[in-house]
Amino acid sequence: MDLKHLRSFVVLAEELHFGRAASRLGISQPPLSQQIHLLEETTGGPLFARTSRRVELTEAGRLFLPEARAVLLRMDEAMLVGQRAVHGELGELKIGFTASAPLANIMPTLIHAFRQTRPDVHLTLLELLSSLQVQALRDGRLDVGFLRAPSDPAAQDDEVTAVALQSEELLVFLHAHHRLAALPPEARLVLAELKDDAFVHFSAEAGASTSGQFHALCREAGFEPRIIQEAREASTIIGLVEAGLGVTLLASSFRSISLPHVVTRRLAEPVPLLTTWLAHRTHDPSPVVAAFLALAARQGRLPR
Repeated sequence: MDLKHLRSFVVLAEELHFGRAASRLGISQPPLSQQIHLLEETTGGPLFARTSRRVELTEAGRLFLPEARAVLLRMDEAMLVGQRAVHGELGELKIGFTASAPLANIMPTLIHAFRQTRPDVHLTLLELLSSLQVQALRDGRLDVGFLRAPSDPAAQDDEVTAVALQSEELLVFLHAHHRLAALPPEARLVLAELKDDAFVHFSAEAGASTSGQFHALCREAGFEPRIIQEAREASTIIGLVEAGLGVTLLASSFRSISLPHVVTRRLAEPVPLLTTWLAHRTHDPSPVVAAFLALAARQGRLPR
């Protein structure tokens, strides 16, 4: 059964006039008569009673009409779903993120904007370390990921592409009574000035992206950091700084964790940076992923 024939039947049933029905359908009367004839052959009997003066539905036609309308409505709904899916307006987007990614304003900004423009896309968010996100992207457990790393975390991976979204400075977090806290806020510290200080930082189990960068920076400054306390969460580390246990080096976005006796100071040039990356499968055909990347590009966060 041709859907075109069903649509012609419904229009003729509403008009009960071949000329008006043909005009609504944008065809001439002979093709309309042929379509109704073919439909009646399929149903096995007449759907219309025709005389020289009028057209009426038969009993079979009256019973068939609501069913035909339901089929056409369902088809229109299916077409709309298909069109919206093709344009990335329906479906699911699985998003990975590191624990600190929401503190950098780029991640919440993009997700909020996407929810505003694609409210019917279901978002599933999963907190994972950057290294685990890359593997999850390969495995299809994630569609996109917000990673935090000093350099491209997918540079050696052909299956995953990562694009820099936002870079921020690493800052020194000090207790307000620390000797270097007396310097003016605009002063820049040389990391070697902290070589004799105790540090608090992420534990190895936390897998923080800044951990390797932190140790490398200290070695470049000529010393090995003396870490006296480790923690898994940045808020805990900053709390330990306020308790006077030591100093630490964290991304500037962590200043949003404001404690009354903790101050920050910038490091001397060249300023070490931590970058937030948006990663995705290199050849992902998903329209939803394409829509998310397009949104990031429109906001000037990605190359077009």
